[in-house]
Amino acid sequence: MRYNIISYLIGEGFRNVLKNKKSTMISITTMCLTMLMFGAFFILGENINHIVTNIEKQQGMQVFLIKDATDEEIQQVGQEIKKIEGVNTAKYVSKEENLNQMKENIKNHEQFMEGVTEDRLQASYTVTLTDLSLNKEVQRQIKEIRINDRRVIQDEDIVATDSTIETLSSIAKGLRIGILVILVALIIISIFIISNTIKLSVHARRKEISIMKYVGATNNFIRWPFIVEGMIIGIIAALITIIIVGFAYNAIAVQAVQVETLQKLNISLVSFADMINLIMIMYFAIGIGIGVLGSGMSMRKYLEV
Repeated sequence: MRYNIISYLIGEGFRNVLKNKKSTMISITTMCLTMLMFGAFFILGENINHIVTNIEKQQGMQVFLIKDATDEEIQQVGQEIKKIEGVNTAKYVSKEENLNQMKENIKNHEQFMEGVTEDRLQASYTVTLTDLSLNKEVQRQIKEIRINDRRVIQDEDIVATDSTIETLSSIAKGLRIGILVILVALIIISIFIISNTIKLSVHARRKEISIMKYVGATNNFIRWPFIVEGMIIGIIAALITIIIVGFAYNAIAVQAVQVETLQKLNISLVSFADMINLIMIMYFAIGIGIGVLGSGMSMRKYLEV
C-alpha cells in the first residue's frame, strides 16, 4: 500500500511536468540561466585559483651557499631545505650555472663580466613554495640550518622578492574572497527568482489544490507531487546546463591555450574533466535543492487551513 502511494506521488510529479509544459519550460529556462551564471563564476574562480597557485609555485628565493661548502654539505643542505614545511621544490644551481645565468642576464654589457670566474661565485638552491604566506617562516628555518654545527648559509645569502610575494598573496586572497561572495549572492538570487517562477505555476493550479483539500487530501499528499516536480525540473536544468557549460568551456579553453602571452607565462587552464565531478555534484544539489525549496515555499499559503 505504501509503495502504491509513493509510486502515485512520483508519477503525479512526472505528469505535472508534462501537463504544465509552459510553466515547466519557464522554470527550466530560469534555472538554466541562473546556473549558467553560477557555473561561469565558479569556473572563473577555479581557474584563478589554479593560475595563482602555479604562479605561487614559481615564486620563491635563491639560497646561496658559502664558497668553500663541500659536496657533502651542499647535498645535506638540499635535503634539509626539502624537509621544511611549505617548500615545493629545491633545485641545486652550480657555480657554473650561476655564471652562465649572469652572462645571459647582461649579455649586452660583457664588460661587467671581466674578471668574474666560477671561483668568485657561490653555488645555490632555487627554492619555490607551496604557499606564499609561508615565505618568512621558510626563510627563518633555512637560516637556522646547520651542517655538523657549521653555518653553510649566511643570513644575507638568501635573496627573495618579498614585496612581489606579498603582493601576489594579497591578490590571490582578495580574488578568492570576491569569487566566493559572488557565488553565494548568485545562489540567494537563484532561490528567489526560481521560487517566484514556481509560485506562478502553483498559483495557476490553485483550484486543483483547493479541490484536493476539499475531498480530504492531507497537506503532505498534496505537497509531494509538487516537490517531485521541482526535483525533476532541477535535474533537467542541471543536465542541460552541464552540457552547455562543458561545450562552451572546452571551446574557450582550446582558444586560450593558443594565446602567446599565456604560453610565455607558462599558464594553463583547468581541464573540464578535472572539474566535472564537482560541477555535477553542485549543479544537481543546487537544482534539486532550489526545486524542492521553491516548491515548498510557493505552496505554503495554498495549504493553510
